[in-house]
Amino acid sequence: MPAEMGRLGDVALRAAGILLMLAALLVAASKAPDRSLESLVPRWAPPPSDFVDLDGLLVHVRDQGPSSDPLPLVLIHGTGASLHTWEGWATELARTRRVISFDLPGFGLTGPSVDGDYSDARYVAFTRQLLARLGVGRAIVAGNSLGGAIAWQLALADPERVAGLVLVDAAGHEVVPESVPLGFRLAQLPVLREGMRWVLPRRAVESSVVNVYGEPARVRGETVDRYYELTLREGNRAALMQRMDQLTLGPVARLPEIRVPTLILWGERDRLIPPRWGQAFQQAIPGSRLVSFPDLGHVPQEENPAATLAALRDWLPSVAH
Repeated sequence: MPAEMGRLGDVALRAAGILLMLAALLVAASKAPDRSLESLVPRWAPPPSDFVDLDGLLVHVRDQGPSSDPLPLVLIHGTGASLHTWEGWATELARTRRVISFDLPGFGLTGPSVDGDYSDARYVAFTRQLLARLGVGRAIVAGNSLGGAIAWQLALADPERVAGLVLVDAAGHEVVPESVPLGFRLAQLPVLREGMRWVLPRRAVESSVVNVYGEPARVRGETVDRYYELTLREGNRAALMQRMDQLTLGPVARLPEIRVPTLILWGERDRLIPPRWGQAFQQAIPGSRLVSFPDLGHVPQEENPAATLAALRDWLPSVAH
């Protein structure tokens, strides 16, 4: 019996050793150090990308289309995304309209904010400051997810600037998600999120992107590359954790005060902010129009630019210049 116990102990030790070795190899394979802005610019910021210095923060901006357009379209992305999420829209709209998109502080190529403030109020103030710097008076403001929350809060804070509002699976309500992307879950867990600063499997990012699409087959390798590489931009992972710590509800009780033409676009397969919240925005904002897409998820403008853009173009004539 002692000999048999000894053999079992040896087997257990060898098994433990193999597991530790495999874990070490997994960590080594998933090791993902920060990437400098300079290393990311060639692939992710070709023309018409530009960088605007806003109080020491270099903001990644694309300002496309005719500069004479009296009513530009301003496109604001969501958490973990970048201005690239709007490229399907921007490329087409810029043929006849001025289109402005940018990376919010903490995301994309803009990188972390100077003061570490990622509250909704700070994002609204940042957007107002950037638009003033770009010489934008009145605009049609569109936002997805976090960007949607910024858009409708901007309409409340600066109603003279917002001529029309487009909310795409917008945030702001107290939502209980049906499913949360893996990357967001990790950023909220006190122990595991610290490891994100040095280790980030590309597979985890791919899982997060698939989670927000209505049809996983539409997720392309280049799309996963973009989300993965821009997450590695120096400072972005820490910024995501700070943003998660600073999440607050928007002043949804004030939504009925919005009196501009409002279009609400929603993916019916959105599991992060389910479709009932699109209906809640429609009920709260007087005269708003809701268009739903049965096979799309949380980022419908990225997943199917053509279908969502068609709905936008149908609505645009309702906005007075």
